[in-house]
Amino acid sequence: MEAPPASERSQQWESRPQCRGTSGGLTGPCGLLLPSFPKSACTTSASSGEMGSSLTQEILSHLGLADKTAAWGTLGTLRTFLSFSVDKDVQRLLRAITGHGVDQGAIVQVLTNRSREQRQLISQAFRERTQQDLLKSLQAALSGSLERIVVALLQPAAQTDAQELRTALKASGSAEDVAMEILTTRAPPQLQECLAAYKHSFQVEAEEDIKSETSSILRDLLLALAKGGRESYSGIIDYNLAEQDVQALQQVERPRPEGPWVRIFTQRSPQHLLRASVVRNTPLYFADKLHRALQQGTEPNYQDLMRILVSRSEIDLLSIRAEFRKKFGKSLYSALQGAVKGDCGQALLALCRAEDL
Repeated sequence: MEAPPASERSQQWESRPQCRGTSGGLTGPCGLLLPSFPKSACTTSASSGEMGSSLTQEILSHLGLADKTAAWGTLGTLRTFLSFSVDKDVQRLLRAITGHGVDQGAIVQVLTNRSREQRQLISQAFRERTQQDLLKSLQAALSGSLERIVVALLQPAAQTDAQELRTALKASGSAEDVAMEILTTRAPPQLQECLAAYKHSFQVEAEEDIKSETSSILRDLLLALAKGGRESYSGIIDYNLAEQDVQALQQVERPRPEGPWVRIFTQRSPQHLLRASVVRNTPLYFADKLHRALQQGTEPNYQDLMRILVSRSEIDLLSIRAEFRKKFGKSLYSALQGAVKGDCGQALLALCRAEDL
């Protein structure tokens, strides 16, 4: 693939240091301070004293920091391309798919160096100039993993989330992972757009699929999250309420639908949950998921890599990179270089953006 122009290469950003809370108490996989519920408690009762990774801890690791960038500024690797010319990009993409052979490198270079808003402008201009749909034109020219990442880059984020959520709910064993990732890490406006896209695309409410495809505590939690009832932050922390929530959670022996934990975890604002010391490090959660996706036997889990890198590229991928290097002793960029291949691999590396020294 040809090297990007200097103006594109110059848009590399380094990670900023992250804020960290104090630790203490019983910690979960992402520094969570909580009683540890046995995973079997999701469907059956568990003997007292049984500890380990829990559904509750996994849920908490997803929660809370969806709107962190509003206070910290943009922590994504991909920002608005300053030398953006929609006409030049349309012409370049048109040449890439109509010349002698498909220029996959040019397609990757354009789409991974433009913000989502700029990519939507390119799609609109392409239709106006050619009377053709850019996404369909690229799908006809591409295949495999590269086609899937181009779809994720070009279609609205809500549509991608809706499709991922549907697949997760219909595929055995994946609802607990991907569905919770989407329902807990998207800011309220994003979640509402996702659920609206879900209904439009599949002619059914996401809640109905959750009811039919999941059960027990997991179902109750996903249903509560899908209602989008999380409180907005008013700018004032109610410390008395935070203390009451901490005490209520400490008294929980195992998660029950009628208990307080579902209400607290799905309705309290991110800032409140942070003050109650029950959620902590969303970037570390995604770093762990990326590491697992890269350790999938002979070939990495491209679907997970694509979903996370595309969805977080304009939100907090710099923070995720920092957490990845801190925990695993190597940069995310290096880990990707050693695992991904082809033009899809180049697209993933472009979204990751740079080496962390």
